[in-house]
Amino acid sequence: MKKLTPSERDFFALVHEAVYANPFSDRRSRVDLEIAGLFPGRTDRRGFGETLARVRRHIQRLEETGRATLTAYGHRDRQLLTSSFLFDLFHRFTDQFDRLIIDQLNAGDRSLPVPFAGAVIDLLIGWGFDGEMARRYLAMCYQLRRAFFFIDKHLKGRSESMRRLRESLWNNVFTHDMDLYHRYLWNRMEDFSTMLLGETGSGKGTAAMAIGRSGFIPFDEKKGCFDQSFTRSFIALNLSQYPETLIESELFGHRKGAFTGAVEDYEGVFDRCSPFGAILLDEIGEVGEPIQIKLLQVIQERIFRRVGDHRARPFRGRVIAATNLPAEQLLGGQAMRKDFFYRLCSDLIVVPSLARRIHEDPNELQDLLQIVIERIVGVPSKELTSMVKAQIHHTPGLAYPWPGNVRELEQAARRILMKQDYTPMPPESPSSPAAWLQTGFQRQDMTARALVAGYCLMLHQQHQTIEAVARITGLDRRTAKKHIEEGKHLFVPGRR
Repeated sequence: MKKLTPSERDFFALVHEAVYANPFSDRRSRVDLEIAGLFPGRTDRRGFGETLARVRRHIQRLEETGRATLTAYGHRDRQLLTSSFLFDLFHRFTDQFDRLIIDQLNAGDRSLPVPFAGAVIDLLIGWGFDGEMARRYLAMCYQLRRAFFFIDKHLKGRSESMRRLRESLWNNVFTHDMDLYHRYLWNRMEDFSTMLLGETGSGKGTAAMAIGRSGFIPFDEKKGCFDQSFTRSFIALNLSQYPETLIESELFGHRKGAFTGAVEDYEGVFDRCSPFGAILLDEIGEVGEPIQIKLLQVIQERIFRRVGDHRARPFRGRVIAATNLPAEQLLGGQAMRKDFFYRLCSDLIVVPSLARRIHEDPNELQDLLQIVIERIVGVPSKELTSMVKAQIHHTPGLAYPWPGNVRELEQAARRILMKQDYTPMPPESPSSPAAWLQTGFQRQDMTARALVAGYCLMLHQQHQTIEAVARITGLDRRTAKKHIEEGKHLFVPGRR
């Protein structure tokens, strides 16, 4: 039985810590520097290059002395070497994984051959991994690279809230402890649903896509490819686009003849979802209670039934829900059954608004405009980015609240490119007391008197009686009525 030396054990323990750390966390940055022997604050790519080089040199020394075989070590040393071998392998093949991801995006739903799979598996077997684990680790490396690719590439931003978002999304895919994920949860993540909160246009769909395209997909060695293309692993459905009568069919599908117009069998999103994928139910706050009850059954029991069909069908994917409603409104049971809300939020992730991101770091605007301009013209352009940024500084200005978030910023850039001007539309008038209250919160200009009056009016519209308002607010009936009447005077639809 071989043993690592104390210095080797200390070094490989650092590598082990890096492997299981969230790559978007401060902890991972610190460990990478320690591996490289660099001081805190050195975060450039040369620093990480030295991290990779030192790991490679340590493993080469083991290989040169015939000590790079897992089966020759006891449990603790074997655990440290397993992580270190995987770290080395992952970064050796990073470029090939990235090329496969891009090629697969272009190819679509046909799973592509993996030309470097044999080299990866042979390397792992040479280090003492058995064939089954070698295939599993190949699939896991591909999953890790996809998750990093979609989170890092599509959710740019240097603000603290965006850094926290990327860290949260990574944990959503792999949990906070990748060791536990690898040993227990890699094929059980469908049991973990997710609720995404954020304003309209802030990027909830992009965050959901990053989760949905980052699931574990097994490798089929006989076919030389993964069991499925990750492009099939994410389906998004905006529930607000469908009338109540059609939502059930879009979700669960229907049998031919189930209702007038059902001329053939139809597969809903739960039928079409990959076992390795996820469904985004966007605008989840828009669905009524009957649909919420049926969705609750799907999430709890992992089965569903098509409209007009009594046969239960299995569902194995993950469920991601998104809404622009505030958490307080969801928790209050105003838009969603509480049991449904709590079943959806195994994880609750808030996507920050653009105004918040720019407030935390004004350079966020520059970063986003670079991405937007490249998307519009097809190539990066410092000239166009600078021009659009200068115009935004002039009008609407850095203090502009961007109610349409990133989506509005993209349209602002297009309008500036066409007209050299962006004048925002006037804000919409609130259509309900709840929207009126929310607008007041955002502007931070609502008096306590107006706040109480608006709240009492909202409760009265929902519960229809003054007694219910008095009971909920703890006010006497006469005072509650006074606030309701004042709310009616203050809130006039169509008046800002």
